[in-house]
Amino acid sequence: MKQCIIIGASHAGAQLCVSLRQGGWEGSITLIGDEPDLPYHRPPLSKDFLSGDKAIDEILLRPASVYENANVQMKLGTRVGAIDRIAKTVLTDDGEALAYDKLVLATGARVRHLPVAGVDLDGVYYLRDTTDVRAIKAGVAKGKQAVIIGGGYIGLETAASLRKQGMEVTVLEAMPRILQRVTAPEISEFYKRIHSEEGVQILEGVMASEIKSSGDALSVHTACEQNFDADMVIIGIGVIPNIELAEMAGLDIGNGIEVNSFCQTSDTDIYAAGDVTWHYNPIYERHIRLESVPNATEQAKTVALHINGKPKPYSSLPWFWSDQFDLKLQIAGLSEGYDEIVIRGDIEGSRSFAAFYFKGDQILAVDAVNSPREFMFTKMALTKGQALDKTILADSNADLKSSVL
Repeated sequence: MKQCIIIGASHAGAQLCVSLRQGGWEGSITLIGDEPDLPYHRPPLSKDFLSGDKAIDEILLRPASVYENANVQMKLGTRVGAIDRIAKTVLTDDGEALAYDKLVLATGARVRHLPVAGVDLDGVYYLRDTTDVRAIKAGVAKGKQAVIIGGGYIGLETAASLRKQGMEVTVLEAMPRILQRVTAPEISEFYKRIHSEEGVQILEGVMASEIKSSGDALSVHTACEQNFDADMVIIGIGVIPNIELAEMAGLDIGNGIEVNSFCQTSDTDIYAAGDVTWHYNPIYERHIRLESVPNATEQAKTVALHINGKPKPYSSLPWFWSDQFDLKLQIAGLSEGYDEIVIRGDIEGSRSFAAFYFKGDQILAVDAVNSPREFMFTKMALTKGQALDKTILADSNADLKSSVL
């Protein structure tokens, strides 16, 4: 009987178990994950799970019965230390050697660590898994002070969750503006306004240099000699793809594990899917690495199809979302390289608008806040390669469909 091993109980790993079996795979499927929990939705960690609105059972990707019915062997709380491509085995940390015919790396990413003194103190957290969030939740109380280092989406989502629970929240962003790596200045200003209205203090161009403790109290010291007292400190400064296993195995590496359009690595019996992959996107005509649930899910389906002999190249449009307070941000496409932004709606006074990113006359992406119609319309236009009229897009009263050229 043929054997497929999936390393990583992630969004990609969980989807692959189901898609592989549904697609006709009759061999064994083993899912190895280093966390004790069944695969779960990661986006709610900084939102519903942190706020206490949902328990772990409510954020599972699938109930245990799904894996049982698909005859998937689960090895949770287990790490893989090495891959032997010649023997076609993986070696687990408990000394077990598992043979494979097909191997899939769905190893995701880990938090980027802040290189300052004090990050190991009690009350200082990263936010990446359920263990992190359970520890943070234990310290949440109305009126307590939280300092969040990092003004990206994870930092802002966490700020919103803690603020809604009555905490006093300060966000420190080292770059000149929050969300600088991922969005336009206009959107950064919008989110700064919303968070300020909700009582979150945001400071930009402020770099944490050290974290100190005195009894139960913490203080974050900055390079510009400011001090911020805190009951807890949460660090969210990005993630790093988990490429080490692939690298040690001699697979090709770019900004992630390099894969072809079928998600195969440089070894034809080893695949990769999800946040860890460095893949070519035909829509944007360049290699990219995406930290995105839809990307992980679709790449897993691509792997399953290829393993089951029904190859279909991966070419999905990137899309993302973020929930903060009463705002649902939906992003379609990649805005990198834009030279013009077109705003539809009142970005300065309301909580609903859409920002369209253009490079010349080419539409690249949309950031849609509480604007699902604009999101779906642009997502479809980007998928079809349609050109859009900027003047019509900017007119909130104009029919979106009439903007198609």
